Amino acid sequence: MSDVGFIGVGNIGNPMCANVIKGGHNVVVHDLVEAQAENLIELGATWAESPAAVAAQTEVVLTSLPGPPEVTTVLRGADGILEGAEPGLVCFDLSTNLPSTVKLLAERAAEQGVLFLDSPVSNGVQGAIDATLAVMVGGDKAAFDAYRHVLECIGSHVFHMGELGMGALTKITNNMVSIGSGQLLIEALVIAEAAGLDAEQAVEVMSVASAQNYVRNTSTLLERNFEDAPFFLQWAAKDVSLAVQVAREQGIPSPMASAASDMLNRAKNRGLGMKSPMATLLSAEEDAGVSH
Repeated sequence: MSDVGFIGVGNIGNPMCANVIKGGHNVVVHDLVEAQAENLIELGATWAESPAAVAAQTEVVLTSLPGPPEVTTVLRGADGILEGAEPGLVCFDLSTNLPSTVKLLAERAAEQGVLFLDSPVSNGVQGAIDATLAVMVGGDKAAFDAYRHVLECIGSHVFHMGELGMGALTKITNNMVSIGSGQLLIEALVIAEAAGLDAEQAVEVMSVASAQNYVRNTSTLLERNFEDAPFFLQWAAKDVSLAVQVAREQGIPSPMASAASDMLNRAKNRGLGMKSPMATLLSAEEDAGVSH
């Protein structure tokens, strides 16, 4: 049993935290919205008023936050983790982050004797509920080994990917494929519709032809069911933009990721950010002059 802090209990963080509690650990929780932690407190978690208060009461802290700015604030900001941390604290950041940002945050944490490991997760909200997430960790191997049992409360596939930043890089490249292939499917269907092909028939053929490995969630597309998504378009846009930024930092061209990023951002700027990433279909149809 470990004393575990959990910061950020929103859409995906809440079920992850619940599974850590169910794993028998003593959990201290914090979120900007206290009401989001009510079910966790009922399960046995203790509420803390700030990230600093979480750090002061625990040996290991898990953070699940929207992106790099929020992670930076929670770690380094006023009442942040580092304000309450004692030397020896270990932080696993479950958010999607840039490898370069991860390294800067880890350097700052190390000045206070705190270990920071990038540990993003994949497989969505349902994976978080079922504790079947893939967890990709970069950083100190001894810390990973010491708290692997905590990470296994949230994921059935827990990987140590190597040095600091490699977990973040693994998540970013995974998202390039998962999100980018979806955008390519949407573009293909818009072209098909514009040329007079029935989209439902096209998908039926794709599902048994050479495209079958890439055709996923087609019911969402065909039924245009873009509301109440567990993962929002604006998050997909952020994730793919991180991939483009990594490529830029490495001096590597990224035409496919850049095209997917443009497609997602165009849809986000048209007010579709809180819908499913597949809602780029609406934006692509508008660009193509296709009515449905």
